[in-house]
Amino acid sequence: MGAFDALSIAGSSMGMHQTWLDALANNIANVNTVVSTDQTAFQAQMPIVRSVEGGGVEVTGMALSDPAGRMVQDPSNPLADADGYVRAPEDDMASQMTQLVMAQRGFQASVQVTKDAQETYRSALEIGRR
Repeated sequence: MGAFDALSIAGSSMGMHQTWLDALANNIANVNTVVSTDQTAFQAQMPIVRSVEGGGVEVTGMALSDPAGRMVQDPSNPLADADGYVRAPEDDMASQMTQLVMAQRGFQASVQVTKDAQETYRSALEIGRR
């Protein structure tokens, strides 16, 4: 492992977690979005991530939830079909909030690794100046 690999690895982790947080923000904003039954439901996004040779991670794409979503009975909704159903996203607020906590904690951990590595490198430079 090279001298600055920790910064590179933590930086790639921060980028991945930021992408995850952005996707979750979009998912949470649309968790209550309903459409008529003849349309596809909002598809929640989830980053597809792979490890990078030499350390770190990268986002390689986005997985989408089932476009069929789930059928919800809401006869008062103007989008409801003749049987009173609308189509809602497959994911719910609880699952999205759970993922949000995990993504935030991962991002915070990556930030802390970056701070610790910077401090270590700064200390090493001070030792070299003496």
